[in-house]
Amino acid sequence: MKVEFLPHRNQLPEGKPFTNEEFDVTCSACKAVHKRSTLLRSFYVCPACGAYVRIPAKDRIRLIADSGSFAELNQSLTSVDFLKFPDYRNKLNKARASTGLKSAVVTGIMRVEGLPCAVFVLDSRFIMASMGSVVGEKITRLFEYATRKRLPVLGVTCSGGARMQEGIVSLMQMAKCSGAVRRHSDAGLLYTVLLTDPTTGGMTASIAMEGDLTFAEPGALVGFAGRRVIEQTTGAELPPNFQRAEFLLDHGFVDMLLPREEQRKVIGLLLRQHQNTKERRA
Repeated sequence: MKVEFLPHRNQLPEGKPFTNEEFDVTCSACKAVHKRSTLLRSFYVCPACGAYVRIPAKDRIRLIADSGSFAELNQSLTSVDFLKFPDYRNKLNKARASTGLKSAVVTGIMRVEGLPCAVFVLDSRFIMASMGSVVGEKITRLFEYATRKRLPVLGVTCSGGARMQEGIVSLMQMAKCSGAVRRHSDAGLLYTVLLTDPTTGGMTASIAMEGDLTFAEPGALVGFAGRRVIEQTTGAELPPNFQRAEFLLDHGFVDMLLPREEQRKVIGLLLRQHQNTKERRA
């Protein structure tokens, strides 16, 4: 079955369409199995139970970007087992084979409602989108590119935290990415974050919480340490919705809950406002 892009205008000339490969996706909530094309039409919301299904990175871009406007950057960067960590090389090979990706993040440029922006999207299928050296390098390079080209950045986050198989090098990515975000901000450019399920660990402790505007998908798990770790450490009983997007909204950690069917429209509006601000300053 051919899968069509969403309506668009003003394509970037270097944009290339994604594959129309079909595959099955299982809803983690009700275990119903759906075709990828069916979920694309429903914004990866399960038609059987209404739960949000985790979206592969390139399908996420497909749902937000103008048709044909996405051009990937630094797609050849790939992780290596430089610490000879047990079974890491095997995990990398399995992740590459199952996802068709070379790392846990896809970066590039695209247009939304005709306006250009840089974008990074993490993919939970690739070793739980853990933040290793290549993830940090690709995100840093994207911010540096966006700063040079004076582009706003959209980040769509999910992560299980730092990638332990890369040791201290993985933890260093938090500071490296944060520095690139700061330089982008100092240039007067917009950084918008969309938190998706789950965004945890080092990702939350760095770039996921450094946006000018921070949105979250309804029900998304967002936090640093896990619920059980916190309860065992503090001896306190946490609220049932602790670390969910709604809890973060109530406590001022996010600006707005953003359902999937509204994301393209809202992001396009923000880009338009940012563009108007840049033109007034010029």
